[in-house]
Amino acid sequence: MLAYILRSLMQGLVVMIAVAFIAFSMFRFVGDPVVNMLGQEATLQDRAELTQRLGLNDPVPVQFARFIADAARGDFGISYRQGRKVSELILERLPATVELAVLSAVFAFVVGIAFGVYAAIRRDGWIANLVMSVSLIGVSLPTFLIGIGLIYIFAVELRWLPSFGRGDTVKIGWWSTGLLTVSGLKSLVLPVLTLGFLQLTLIMRLVRSEMLEVMRADFIRFARARGIPERRIEFRHALRNTMIPVITIAGLQLGGVIAFAIVTETVFQWPGLGALFVNAVQFVDVPVMSAYLLFVAFVFVVTSLMVDLVYVALDPRLRSGSAVPAK
Repeated sequence: MLAYILRSLMQGLVVMIAVAFIAFSMFRFVGDPVVNMLGQEATLQDRAELTQRLGLNDPVPVQFARFIADAARGDFGISYRQGRKVSELILERLPATVELAVLSAVFAFVVGIAFGVYAAIRRDGWIANLVMSVSLIGVSLPTFLIGIGLIYIFAVELRWLPSFGRGDTVKIGWWSTGLLTVSGLKSLVLPVLTLGFLQLTLIMRLVRSEMLEVMRADFIRFARARGIPERRIEFRHALRNTMIPVITIAGLQLGGVIAFAIVTETVFQWPGLGALFVNAVQFVDVPVMSAYLLFVAFVFVVTSLMVDLVYVALDPRLRSGSAVPAK
């Protein structure tokens, strides 16, 4: 098992190096950093001095190695647009995105599993059929349309919740949170529902299909033949085996939630990393774009490793090395 974890770490390292190379290439193929930092009115001497200071005269492998070393220390350079360290900009926006993504993932995971299990156990009931029909809406409709619909219902018509912004926040060290204020909690409701709805429907449908498959397995028939209560079979045996593929999808969905929160943050004017990335694309702010790309890749690598560790808790065979989970 230790060898499997080490292999996963090596795979994650290879992924990060590959993404770092793509991010590094943006500096060479998306605009000229010297022109972006000095402007069109700079003299040739000013450009030559800045080029020398940035190390752009060095060979490409040397520049790439320096880029990786700086990124490992959290140094992503200076924003072309704002003239501030990219790391500072990321730290300012990180709490908003993390709170939105984590709450959306928890909402999708808990509700998706609950509805999926119910739809599998009561698959012939009208409530289960209604749940599965509603899930088609989450799969079919784009995220921005769901967000606009929620804004129209709960912010425009009912006026229960705010339609944009993060509300009041409280500083805990460098972390700013809206979870400790009433307006912050209200501001989170609609973005969380919007971002989590698609993930919820995917998890729900996956849980239902996997659980129906497990309920047809031989060991479930043997359990029933031994007289084990049906509720115990459903939740201790069937659901436990159902969770292994579900954990894979749900774990990777957390990275997807952070990566694709751009649309939700744009609709609700949420001051997170997604909105920062959109502004960076509009102004060709390459340092911010490359830092965001590395951050998303890092989240995917970490969540993938966490999924591997959760496998150990769910499948006892992995602790003895007799099985290796397939991805």
